[in-house]
Amino acid sequence: MEKANIFKPLYWLDHTPINAHFSKNSSDFVVREIPLYEFSGEGEHLILHIQKKDLTTTQALSILSEHSGCKIRDFGYAGLKDKEGMTTQYISLPKKFESSLESFSHEKLKITEKTYHNNKIKIGHLKGNNFFIRLKKVLSVDAIKIEQAIKTLEKEGFSNYFGYQRFGKFGDNAMQGLEILENKRKMKNPKMKNFLISAYQSELFNRWLSKRVEMSKFIRDFTIAEITELYKITKNEAKSFKSQEQFFKIFKGDVLGHFPYGKLFLCEDVQSEVERFAKKDISVCGLIVGKKAFESSGFAKEIEDEIFNESYKFNELINGSRRYGWSFLNDVKYSYNSDLAQFNISFSLDKGSYATVVLEEILHRDILE
Repeated sequence: MEKANIFKPLYWLDHTPINAHFSKNSSDFVVREIPLYEFSGEGEHLILHIQKKDLTTTQALSILSEHSGCKIRDFGYAGLKDKEGMTTQYISLPKKFESSLESFSHEKLKITEKTYHNNKIKIGHLKGNNFFIRLKKVLSVDAIKIEQAIKTLEKEGFSNYFGYQRFGKFGDNAMQGLEILENKRKMKNPKMKNFLISAYQSELFNRWLSKRVEMSKFIRDFTIAEITELYKITKNEAKSFKSQEQFFKIFKGDVLGHFPYGKLFLCEDVQSEVERFAKKDISVCGLIVGKKAFESSGFAKEIEDEIFNESYKFNELINGSRRYGWSFLNDVKYSYNSDLAQFNISFSLDKGSYATVVLEEILHRDILE
C-alpha cells in the first residue's frame, strides 16, 4: 500500500540538512516519563515503575495482566509510549495484585520500582518526558551544526507540531478522519473513530502552525512596506510585528496560555505579552478545531480562518481545544564523541510534545528516511 501525501510543515531554523544516522532502538532512543506529582507512598493503588523495550504500553499491560490476573481496565497510566526504543513509565493497579507480581520476569519488560498511592493514575497525569537520543556517523563539521541548532532551540523554542506518529504508517489517518466526519466512512470502534478524527484536527493544526512559521520568517526578512502589502495591514501594525525580537511573532487576538499549563486568554497588549513570551511564561495556542475551542479574534482569527474555514462545518461533531503552538526545551544536555562519531542529546519536553519533531528541526530532514 502506498503512503499518502502527508503535509510537511516548515522548519523554522534556516540551515541546510545535516547528515546523521538515527535509529529508534533501545540503545539510541530512551524515553523517561516525568510524573505530574509525587506518589504518597500509601493507599489502595500499587504504583509500578516499568521499563520496556520494543513493546507498546498496551502490550506491556497485557503481559502484566496475564501474569497478575488484573483486568486491563483496572490498570492506570498517564500516556501511551512508543514501541520503539527504551521507555519507562508509571502504571497503577489495585494493591491486592501485588503478591502475584513478586516472581514477575520478562525479557522485554522490567519492574524497576514500586510504591503506593491513594488514586489510580489517569490519562494526562504526567508533567512530561525526558528523552535521550544518540546520533551516529556524525562528522565534526556536522556536530558543530547540531550544537548550534540545539543552542538556538534552547533559547528560542520550537514549533510544537504533531509528529508523524499521529498520522499513521501510511499517512492516511487524517484523510480517514475527514471521511468519518463527512459520513463517507463508517467506524464501529469508538476509540479508533476518535483517534482518526483527532488526526484530521492535528493536520489542520500543523497547517496553521506552518503558516505562522512562514509569516514569522517573512516578517523577519521583509521590509515594512512589503509586509504591509503582503498582509494588507497598516504601516503601524507592520512596524509592531517587525519590532518583536523573537522569531515566532505574536499577533493581537491570538489565544495565549500560561506556560506550561494554565488559563487561556486573548492577546490584547502585544508588547507586554511579547515580554512574557520571551521569559517563557506564556505561549501562543493554536486551534484544535471544534465547538468548545477558545476563540481567537482580529488578525489572528483571519489567519486561522484561512486554514480552518472548511472544517468549521464539523464543529457540532467535535469538541475542539487549544494546543501550544510554540514550546520550549528543558534540561538540555549534549556531547560529541569524535572518535566514535556519535552525538548524544538529552532534553525534557512537556506532555504532548514530540521528541521526533525536535530532532527533525535539528537535522532538517525526515528522520525515517
